[in-house]
Amino acid sequence: MTQPLALVLYEELMPGSQLVNRLQDLRYRVQPLSDPDQLSACAQKEGPMLVFVDLGAEKSDVSAAIAKLKKHPQTAHIPVIAFADEAAEELQSAARKAGASLVVSDAAVLAHLPQLIEQALQAD
Repeated sequence: MTQPLALVLYEELMPGSQLVNRLQDLRYRVQPLSDPDQLSACAQKEGPMLVFVDLGAEKSDVSAAIAKLKKHPQTAHIPVIAFADEAAEELQSAARKAGASLVVSDAAVLAHLPQLIEQALQAD
């Protein structure tokens, strides 16, 4: 059986690269992305099981990328786990409105990754 694919959109090296490594340890194939504008097209082409997005991108509107992904019929079903600094309440709220399945802190995404994956897969 092939390994499930996870897309990871991040700009900051930490926790993005740590998340990629943890997912690989959990036997996921991981495709990192740095441009939110590529998220929807990449998801349509690759068919991931999960998408992780770092809301802390300074150069673009990540919540808009989540909304675009969730509006497309081919990708609307894909669970999105969004993460940001605990103090970034506006970013977290925007991600929820855009359709993120789960929104958690940077620390929580790494500390509770298996549980978050299970919860996101059950929720969608």
